[in-house]
Amino acid sequence: MPEIPPRIQRPSSEEIREIAREHHMELSEAEVSAFESAIEDTLLAYERLDELPDPRRPIEYTDRDTGYRPGAEENPLNAFVTRCRVEGADDGPLAGVEVGLKDNVSLAGVEMTLGSKLFEGYVPSTDATIVTRLLDAGATITGKLNMEDMAFSGSGELSATGPVLNPHSEDHIAGGSSSGSAAAVVNGDVDVAIGGDQGGSIRIPAAWSGAVGHKPTHSLVPYTGIAGLGRSFDHAGPICTSVEDCARVLDVIAGKDPLDPRQGGVPTENYAASLGGDPDDVRVGVLAEGFGHEASEAGVDDAVHGALSAFEDAGAEVTEVSVPMHADGLAIWTAVANEATAATVDAEGLGHFGKGFYDTGFADYFGKARRSHADDYPITLKLTLVLGQYLSNSYRGHYYAKGQNLARELAERYDEALADVDVLAMPTTPQTAHRRRDDLTAEEVIDRALSMLPNTSPFDVTGHPAMSVPCGTSDDLPVGLMLVGERFDDATVLRTAEAFERSRDREAT
Repeated sequence: MPEIPPRIQRPSSEEIREIAREHHMELSEAEVSAFESAIEDTLLAYERLDELPDPRRPIEYTDRDTGYRPGAEENPLNAFVTRCRVEGADDGPLAGVEVGLKDNVSLAGVEMTLGSKLFEGYVPSTDATIVTRLLDAGATITGKLNMEDMAFSGSGELSATGPVLNPHSEDHIAGGSSSGSAAAVVNGDVDVAIGGDQGGSIRIPAAWSGAVGHKPTHSLVPYTGIAGLGRSFDHAGPICTSVEDCARVLDVIAGKDPLDPRQGGVPTENYAASLGGDPDDVRVGVLAEGFGHEASEAGVDDAVHGALSAFEDAGAEVTEVSVPMHADGLAIWTAVANEATAATVDAEGLGHFGKGFYDTGFADYFGKARRSHADDYPITLKLTLVLGQYLSNSYRGHYYAKGQNLARELAERYDEALADVDVLAMPTTPQTAHRRRDDLTAEEVIDRALSMLPNTSPFDVTGHPAMSVPCGTSDDLPVGLMLVGERFDDATVLRTAEAFERSRDREAT
C-alpha cells in the first residue's frame, strides 16, 4: 500500500531558521535537526484535529432567502449591500420589526462583505449571537447594510461600492463606519439597524444622518459572530429613529453569551421599562472639554449649547463639569487601536487568548484574502497596519500597554465626574457631515476619515455607554448631542435621552 502523505505540510529547515529569526533567534544545526523531529511528532496532533468535526452552533439556513444586490433605483443612498428577507419567530417583542445588519454581522447563508473587495463572495455558516436573539424575538432581517471598508473610517465614503449618501443631503455623506445602518433607518428602508462601534462608528453616522445611535457599555451586547478590530473596544448596538426603539432592541440583544471572550459579569435591566423620566429628574454635566476642538465648527457647538439650554428650561438640572484628561482621550484611543488592529489582522481577524467561539471559516477566508489582496485594503487600514506594526516592533508594545493603562485612569476620571450628575453631555462630533467629493488626495482621505473622533473614541476604550440624539441643525445638516453614563447604567442614558427627546419634540410643536 502506498504511503499516505501528511495533510499538514512540514516546514523546511530553512523555513524553521527564518521563523526563528522573526523571533530574534539564530538556531544551530543541531537545534534545527531536533526541531524537525519534534515538529514531525507534534503535527500528528494537528492532523488528528482535521479528523474531528469542527464544533459549530447548528444553523438551519438552507431555506433562507440569500438575497441580492439591489440596483441604484432601489438603493439611492447606497445604504444596502444585500437585500434579503429572513423571518424570525411568529411573535415576540420585535414581531413585525424589520431590521438591517451592518455588513460585518454574520447572517448564515447570506454574503458578508465588510464593505470590502476582500470579502466579496464570503458566506458565513453561522449566525451572530445577536442575530439569533433578534430572530427569536420575532424580528425580520431585511438586509445587510453598507459600511466603511473593513470598518476603518468615520466618514462614510470608503466602502468598496462607493460612498453612502446622507439622507438629509445627497451632496453630503452619511458618516461611518456604520454608514448604511444610519442612512437606511433615517430613509425608512428598515425600522431599526445594528451598527458597530470601535471609535464612534454607531454615534458618528447617527449624528451626521439624524438618527439615534446607542453604543452600549462595553461587553453588554455580545460580539460573537461579528468581525471586529480589538476585543477591548469592539461594541455593537442599535441605530433607530427614537430612543424607545433603541431600548426595545437593547432589551433583546443585551446579556451574557458564554461564547464571547469580551464578557465577564453582564448585569442587564429592562431598558424599555426604564423610560418615561421627566426632565425635572435629570442632572446633566456639560463636559467643558467636549467643545472647542481644533476640528470644531461653531455652529455645532452652538446647536448643542442651545439644545441643552432648552432642556434646562424644560426642568433639567444642567451644570458644567470638567474632565481635563478628556482632551487626551483620542491619543489614548490611538495608542490602543493602532497596535490592537494590527494584531487582530495578523491573527486572521480573530485574535487569541480568549475562551469563546472562533469562526474557523472566517479565519480561513480572511487569511487567504489578506495574503493575496492586501493591496485592496482601504488607505486608512494600510496606514494603521504599517504604523501599528512599526510601534510594536520598535517599541515592544510599550505604547499599547501605556494606552491601556491610561484608559483605566481616564475611566476613573469620567466616573468621578459622573458621581455628581446622571450623564455627561457634549457634541457627538465636532462638525457636521462632510460634503461629498470625488477628487480627494490620500492625505485628505485619511484626515476626513479620522477628524471626527475626539469626543466619541475615548468612550470606546473606557467602555462607558454613550448615545447620540439629534438636537438641532447647523447649515441645515443634523447635529448630534452625545450623552454618556456610568458603565452598565445604560438605562439612565436611555432615560435621559428620551426625556431630552420628548422635551425637544414639545418645543418643536
